[in-house]
Amino acid sequence: MPTPRRILLALALLGPLPAFADDATIGDIRVSQPWSRAAGANGTGAGFLTIRNTGAQPDRLLSAISPVARSVQLHTHVRDGEVMRMREAEGGIPIPPGATVTLQPGGFHVMLIGLKEALAQGSEVPLTLRFERAGEARVMLHVGAAGARGPAHQH
Repeated sequence: MPTPRRILLALALLGPLPAFADDATIGDIRVSQPWSRAAGANGTGAGFLTIRNTGAQPDRLLSAISPVARSVQLHTHVRDGEVMRMREAEGGIPIPPGATVTLQPGGFHVMLIGLKEALAQGSEVPLTLRFERAGEARVMLHVGAAGARGPAHQH
């Protein structure tokens, strides 16, 4: 039977493994309250979360990836006459120093395009965010009801 020391040594030799969490802190960036809404396979889903920049330098959310979607884009809503339309956030989403930016329905959000599987209520979806200065943060989107207006729960 392997000893605890041998188990720890074996884990250390594997190197860093990607870790996904409810909240993530990388450098001066803190990501919290990651959530999504239930959505069907082959459709489109959305990811929402809060980003806090505790540093003195601006940062920018440049991109995101998830294994459940064929493509992931950063989006915002813009007014086109009397209609609000979704558009890709060109150049990413700025995160000013000392600011909190909330990705939410009707504003900035992460679009999960071409879902490879359904986003079922109660499940979790891995999402990796790439920031200009801070690097990568990995979180789990907690999937709420299809019409949810906010995160269903926090762990």
